[in-house]
Amino acid sequence: MSAEYATFGLAPATRPGGLLAGGDLQVHRDFVDFVVDGRPLLYRLSDLDAVSPLASDVPPSLFTAQVRGLLLETGAPLPDGRHVLYGCPECEDLACGAVTAVIERDGQDVVWRDFAWQTGDRADLERDGYHGMGPFRFRGDEYRAALNALLDGDLPGSRRVLLVGPRVAQLARPAAALRAVGIGADVTQSADGVPADELRSYGAVLFGRAVPARERDAVRRALAGAGADVPCVDALAPVVPLLVAQAEQALEAGRDDHRRLTDLTVADGAAEFEVVAACRVRLTAHRVDRLSRARSRDLFDALLEPGRHRVPLDPPAVRGKAYLVARTAGTVLVTAVRP
Repeated sequence: MSAEYATFGLAPATRPGGLLAGGDLQVHRDFVDFVVDGRPLLYRLSDLDAVSPLASDVPPSLFTAQVRGLLLETGAPLPDGRHVLYGCPECEDLACGAVTAVIERDGQDVVWRDFAWQTGDRADLERDGYHGMGPFRFRGDEYRAALNALLDGDLPGSRRVLLVGPRVAQLARPAAALRAVGIGADVTQSADGVPADELRSYGAVLFGRAVPARERDAVRRALAGAGADVPCVDALAPVVPLLVAQAEQALEAGRDDHRRLTDLTVADGAAEFEVVAACRVRLTAHRVDRLSRARSRDLFDALLEPGRHRVPLDPPAVRGKAYLVARTAGTVLVTAVRP
């Protein structure tokens, strides 16, 4: 076993929920990811749609039990000293598959080894092992300090969006859609009278299309006065999945180092973007037709390797005023399609 040390840390992560073009709902999950040598461990697992057991929506007692298990204060939940590191974001059933590893002490150090994809009580390392991944040796004090911080209440905060518009009823549908994917959403006509501590609880502000410039400026001043440095975005079109994607992108602001997908642009009939770590990318076009009806269409869905990619777009799907959403686990990007 290698004597070299790897660094261990934790970072908030998101498996974004969403309203898919076909109307299906993808559950939103906030969780704590493991960061090994400065890189989220999940990124080493190509195209894995999964969350760690340290999710913000699990009961506190279960969350504490998961942390204590990783600290080796309790017995391993699976045979052979194996622990679940990532599981199904929809049901968390081992039968759906999970990434597991042996976690053990070696003197003062903690070692993670024998990573595998597991669907039953026992892991078949020869068939399902992640060969070439690990083992990772962590300094015990660094490892324990990171996990003990979670027990002290250092958890990822809930995500909330403030929707601002003169006609509250028009924002009711996107607010409900945001709540359906696990994002808190409140609707208001203005920020007048909203307490400072309430304003600081929001991670982003979404302005409806009918909000005048003076009201947008007033909301920004209220946020600044409350010490709330949050992104404010303008609604692109009255298409609910598009507004949800805009809110998700705004909530991810400032986390560029944890993105799998960056730099989405559209030019010459094609979408271009950068893939930082191997992942499945889905492109969806949204537009409003000449009868003011919302139209959404999935254009692309494939596993891509790191690098720069160019995807030709179907002209009928992006004609007129159209917008493109690129989505992968943990990242949502939105851009306008210029005629």
